[in-house]
Amino acid sequence: MFLVTNRVIGNGNTLSVFGDTPSPLGPNELRLIEVNKVNKKWQVSPVPDELSKSEVENLISENHLDIDPNIKWHGSLAVACKIFNEAKATNKSILFFTHGYNNDVKDVIKTAEALENLYNVIVIPFTWPANGGGAISGTASYLSDKADARASSGAFNRFVGKVHYFHTLLAQANLTAIKAQVEKKYAGKDNPMAASTLYAELVNKACKVKVNLLCHSMGNYLLKHSLMTSDNVASKLVFDNINLVAADTNNKNHASWVEKLDVRNRVYIVINENDGALRASRVKPGKEQLIRLGHYLKGLDSVNGVYIDVTDTDDMGSEHSYFKGTVVDNNNELKDLFKDLFTGNSVEKRLSFFPAENYFRL
Repeated sequence: MFLVTNRVIGNGNTLSVFGDTPSPLGPNELRLIEVNKVNKKWQVSPVPDELSKSEVENLISENHLDIDPNIKWHGSLAVACKIFNEAKATNKSILFFTHGYNNDVKDVIKTAEALENLYNVIVIPFTWPANGGGAISGTASYLSDKADARASSGAFNRFVGKVHYFHTLLAQANLTAIKAQVEKKYAGKDNPMAASTLYAELVNKACKVKVNLLCHSMGNYLLKHSLMTSDNVASKLVFDNINLVAADTNNKNHASWVEKLDVRNRVYIVINENDGALRASRVKPGKEQLIRLGHYLKGLDSVNGVYIDVTDTDDMGSEHSYFKGTVVDNNNELKDLFKDLFTGNSVEKRLSFFPAENYFRL
């Protein structure tokens, strides 16, 4: 598994290398880390920062990339090629995931592993220094993480920008390879209709890698603040589905930032009215701490958001991370819903719609 972070990284090869503060080079500094489970323990390997010219040339040849091998390329290029090729070979979607309040890296990896096992997707987490305030607790720790989320919004914006760049690069390379294949097959033959038909068929078969985003809890607050700059990338066409689950952001005026999101398919906003964690965060002091988007079924007015109420589904109760754990283990209908959301599909046709409040219900 690979993860992206703006946390400080120490020495060693265990999860203890991840700190609870931003990188000393600044909160916008990103690191790409590989984590592998060896003898039931996670081992950490930073991805090399710079690729050699021969490594870049091999990637160009193997992946039909239209890039200049003479300029500096980072290890992220090799990782992007590896993930994209794995997704094509296994017919899996790619799910980028950003977590919420008071999650250390062990929590994040555990959740990412659960998502991969439950939904048969390739998960790439973005982990920010959500340490709950370190030695402080309660309201102070919550507000400390909100400050860390705001500080990390630039790093998250850079992260989405990298996703956008590499997905565009590799998708175009895929089309270039298909075009070359068709031209070779029909070289010297005057049959443009057959060539065009084959090209369309091959594109349809090959270009099925979907790229989706899951923002959970305070991860939605992070996304919201990343959209506040004029150069934000999440407002570009990056993802098939963007899933805002148990959003720990204000319900009030949420349309002002949700409507900036552009997607190939849907922006889904999933709500549990009885969400215990959001009820608790609602009572935290602070002038901005209003009713939370992820547990309120009024004021659902963004034109591009598809709202889904899961409050009354079996075994839901006061769950907050209800895309994993007991609630989906016991509820196949909910599990199937999230599988479609996380793999870039649409779900509205099988849900009941309540037009007065503008939401669908599972």
